[in-house]
Amino acid sequence: MSRRYLFTSESVTEGHPDKICDQISDTILDALLSQDPQSRVAAEVVVNTGLVLITGEITSKAQVNFVDLARKKIADIGYTNAENGFCATSCSVLLALDEQSPDIAQGVNTAQETREQDSEDSFDAVGAGDQGLMFGFACNETPELMPLPISLAHRISRRLAAVRKTGDLSYLRPDGKTQVTVIYEDGRPVGIDTILVSTQHTANIGNITDGAAVQAKIREDLWEAVVQPVFAGMEIQPDAETRFLVNPTGKFVIGGPQGDSGLTGRKIIVDTYGGYSRHGGGAFSGKDPTKVDRSAAYAARYAAKNIVAAGLADKCEVQLSYAIGVARPVSILVETFGTGKIDDDHLLELVKEHFELRPAGIIQAFNLRKLPGERNGRFYQDVAAYGHFGRTDLDLPWERTDKAALLKEKALARPLSGSAVGA
Repeated sequence: MSRRYLFTSESVTEGHPDKICDQISDTILDALLSQDPQSRVAAEVVVNTGLVLITGEITSKAQVNFVDLARKKIADIGYTNAENGFCATSCSVLLALDEQSPDIAQGVNTAQETREQDSEDSFDAVGAGDQGLMFGFACNETPELMPLPISLAHRISRRLAAVRKTGDLSYLRPDGKTQVTVIYEDGRPVGIDTILVSTQHTANIGNITDGAAVQAKIREDLWEAVVQPVFAGMEIQPDAETRFLVNPTGKFVIGGPQGDSGLTGRKIIVDTYGGYSRHGGGAFSGKDPTKVDRSAAYAARYAAKNIVAAGLADKCEVQLSYAIGVARPVSILVETFGTGKIDDDHLLELVKEHFELRPAGIIQAFNLRKLPGERNGRFYQDVAAYGHFGRTDLDLPWERTDKAALLKEKALARPLSGSAVGA
């Protein structure tokens, strides 16, 4: 029986209070790893009206000015006017930092964790920085192998920020949220039910002062300058039945940290798959790669994406779990939701054989400690807004599909009984 249903995902712009915190946290991580790739970082940030609090645990030989880093990132996001209630130059920046707990550190510290850490023999000696479970996901709904709802929500958010920064829509302000509801039939996207955009803006637009007229102008401009460019060239388009909602409360003038407090790690669904796949609960931003909340989630996405890219499944979810101080995953699960071209147990064996899932091995395979230094001091802060996955605008090692051909070859070489791999 045919089934028709709706699925919704949301995104937020870089000026959202929680995303400000994520970006400051990852800017700190970038700065520390650039100077000292062995830095242990768990940087948390809180923002409110006129206030930034940087807290957490950091052990590093690097010398950085945390206050300057925070102010520069806030300015880059676009909070440079004190009239908005939050400004890079006038906000207070407070520090409350400790070193990493030795009880936690001992799970990762080894005699090999020097230059020898990248050797194969040492990978089993470097344990996970914490316990936990992580999920990676991929599906063939978009070229970047991401679910369509979160892909569209991110594209609209990024475009919203772009037209603000270029001055095309100069009345926009940094805070904003987007949401897209996609129509599915039998598990495949077939249409767009609703597009929602909430964006911070000035009280007036030029000589337009009436509230209803301001919102009408914003709605018209967003459709032409944001929504239509996002859908240009796409097979699935909004139609006459698609609802387009803009600032449903009637206005959005007070925003950013003046309108709501922010906290690092509070947008984990936005960071991943928009709720389309399961989530282990761990946040990414501000954490160095010994924290498997981050690095293992990247590894799980890498495995799932290569399975889908190989044509071995239409959808694939990989779950990993770890114990603190133990290198190898406690458990690994591959689930293809009935879309696999070979048995899930066979895919599990391929993942175990061809993907490095020990924390030190993941760090080495993706170069996670050194990328900030190699990319002029910024890497993690660039994924702290608009998603960590499916980013075609960034060269992310976990987004590569360089193992797809190998997986397909191995699957063809020893298919399980009753299974077949399509050409």
